Amino acid sequence: MKDNVFLLGAVDWNRRLFDSLIPLPDGTSYNSYMVCGSEKTALLDSVDPCMADVLLSQITDVAKIDYIVSHHAEQDHSGSIPMLLEKYPDAKVVCTTKARGMLMDLLHIPEESFHTVEDGATLSLGAKTLEFIYTPWVHWPETMVTYLREDRILFSCDFFGSHIATSDMFVVDKGRVHEAGKRYFAEIMMPFRDVIGKNLEKLKKYDIDMIAPSHGQIYDDPAWIMDAWRDWVFAPPKNLVVLPYVSMHESTARMVDHLTTKLVDNGVRVELYDLTVTDIGKLAMSLVDGATIVVGTPTVLAGPHPLAAYAAFLANALRPRAKYLSIIGSYGWGGKTVETLSAMIPNLKVEVIDPVLCKGLPTKEVFAAIDVMADTIAEKHREQGFS
Repeated sequence: MKDNVFLLGAVDWNRRLFDSLIPLPDGTSYNSYMVCGSEKTALLDSVDPCMADVLLSQITDVAKIDYIVSHHAEQDHSGSIPMLLEKYPDAKVVCTTKARGMLMDLLHIPEESFHTVEDGATLSLGAKTLEFIYTPWVHWPETMVTYLREDRILFSCDFFGSHIATSDMFVVDKGRVHEAGKRYFAEIMMPFRDVIGKNLEKLKKYDIDMIAPSHGQIYDDPAWIMDAWRDWVFAPPKNLVVLPYVSMHESTARMVDHLTTKLVDNGVRVELYDLTVTDIGKLAMSLVDGATIVVGTPTVLAGPHPLAAYAAFLANALRPRAKYLSIIGSYGWGGKTVETLSAMIPNLKVEVIDPVLCKGLPTKEVFAAIDVMADTIAEKHREQGFS
């Protein structure tokens, strides 16, 4: 990367699910970095334990590592530290004070192996100076990043990350990486948007020539990805309705189609997600921008369809900045779909627009009610100035 600064780690071309939850359509990487000073050597982050052998094979000729920097205690970054300590028993694990306890609990690293650092602390390697910056809730409470002063490199761990498996060290396709970065932000970082905003502001005082995340490619032109994160964190919602839905016997599907057409006629963009086939990462990306969420669901055993309930649970967990919410759907004899879904979204600070439910196939009266919903959404978007 630079003189005496090296990218190590492993590319996981075949992994398609992260945390048994998050789709990985393009695989991922676990980036580890080595910084060699004139006196000391530091390894920044490790790799997921499933690929520890790849990392260890890269350092067979490295006689000594003095420091192992753990930016984040989660296993995909720190899980191989115990194996590294077997090879380098005198190495010290450098981390935040909060991370020490977490690493002891999660990985059973002995207390005497740690060297904890406070926010803003520095560590000289000889001709290379590491500065540690606390970045809590990006995306766990113990996280930090490291700034290499002489080379102006920010080792950002999950900050500015993207799940992409590639042979390229540096970003070569900004469009692809922008989409992957937005997916990463949506799936992992969005619930912590407010705190992340403070951490973005904290980084303004640093001259950053390069960002080296722990997932994805290295940014040798970092301004554009930092601007993208500022947009995802600070910009208001857009003139967009996010419409996840499921339909069993076409009733809900007809309502969804009618609402979509009416919204588009009113100048409102719509992104539809058929929950029987959709990629939840794509849905999460839309939630970054959407001003309104409308859930479409039939009634199953007196409540919402389980896939619709999952979409509501996901939205509640991700805490998007949407301002409005509603429900459309159908039922056979009755139920408590609206009440059940409403109870599942306590984290969303939204105004609820009157739901539209129908018994069986929608009638002209139902379509008229959907027209009112679309007009209401469009008017509210205009009043807020969403574009």
